[in-house]
Amino acid sequence: MADSTIPIAAAPKGKPFKPAEANAKHPLAPYKTMTDDELRTRIEAVRGELGEELLILGHHYQQDEVIAHTDLRGDSYQLSEMAAKSQKCRTIVFCGVHFMAETADILANRPDRVAARNGRRVDVLLPDMAAGCSMADMAGIAQVEAAWQDMGEIIDTEQVIPVTYINSAASLKAFCGRHGGIVCTSSNARAVLQWAFERGQRVFFFPDQHLGRNTALTMDITEDQMPVWDPYALEMGGNTDEAIENSRVILWKGHCSVHQMFRAEHVARFRAEHPGIQILVHPECPREVNDIADISGSTGKIISTVQAAPAGTKWAIGTELHLVNRLKAEHPEQEIHFLSPVVCMCATMYRIDLPHLAWTLENLRDGELVNTIRVDDETTKWSLIALERMLAVK
Repeated sequence: MADSTIPIAAAPKGKPFKPAEANAKHPLAPYKTMTDDELRTRIEAVRGELGEELLILGHHYQQDEVIAHTDLRGDSYQLSEMAAKSQKCRTIVFCGVHFMAETADILANRPDRVAARNGRRVDVLLPDMAAGCSMADMAGIAQVEAAWQDMGEIIDTEQVIPVTYINSAASLKAFCGRHGGIVCTSSNARAVLQWAFERGQRVFFFPDQHLGRNTALTMDITEDQMPVWDPYALEMGGNTDEAIENSRVILWKGHCSVHQMFRAEHVARFRAEHPGIQILVHPECPREVNDIADISGSTGKIISTVQAAPAGTKWAIGTELHLVNRLKAEHPEQEIHFLSPVVCMCATMYRIDLPHLAWTLENLRDGELVNTIRVDDETTKWSLIALERMLAVK
């Protein structure tokens, strides 16, 4: 088998340049004509000028040329929490996607943090507002509220605990806060489900069905106790009344477009052609992959597993392309492959590039905030309740 890690250069450069940006009069247009060296120089100049008042956050899935200019690198919640603890930060530029910037705004501007800064909010900027998340978009607040109302005709929703994955809009986090629910990450999903079952008979888990299913299966909950709610189905999310009545976990019909790509045949191929290889995947992968992997875990667990492995270890990793390629570059003493034979990257994350970052930073330096993310006070209040419940889970 040829080298299975697909070069980043082979991946498409996100979506085509928007027509408005192609217009020479558009403020971003000049940045699109600059060389990478010029953009890097201008980005670093702003970083030097603003110092500790600026924090640039880079998600693990971000492309390397952007990661090179970030102050902190991590997963979405970890980044937001680290930034929120900074006493000197006045502006966060989040090189990630929309829901991540929302979480950063919520955590950095908690009432106690704002009070400690004498009433000063931290501004959160997203270099490209089109950087969204297909998974988060699969569960809209109106759809979730409609589902909640519909299932209430069959079961007692007072005994249903809503759980939203951190990869969701602030409105869904607020929904959970209002209805006695909670937020989870991929690393604490099992502990969160246990917390939920201590407080109710059922869990309503959204937006990623695979994380919910793979986690619940480790808790002796069977597939037939986990109906999938399709928001586009006309009756009961496409389920019978009996299926809802017999449920333990009601899953939302959503998924990560990146992790959905991995297949059981990819695993079989690597094991056949690379004896001794270990399969390491994220629990957002479908059950058919998660069940046969050697290790399944969060982004943080994937990274720490590779970091702790001895030289000569062989891995096929089922998660986002940029992260796998970065692990390969950082650990040449190991043999690291990308599990899928096709490009499998977070295309919306890839929208954040050097031109957008330079444009955002130079506007900030000149006193103009572009692409500000601000969550309204009511949504922030209830989102914080759900997030704080998550933090209390041990």
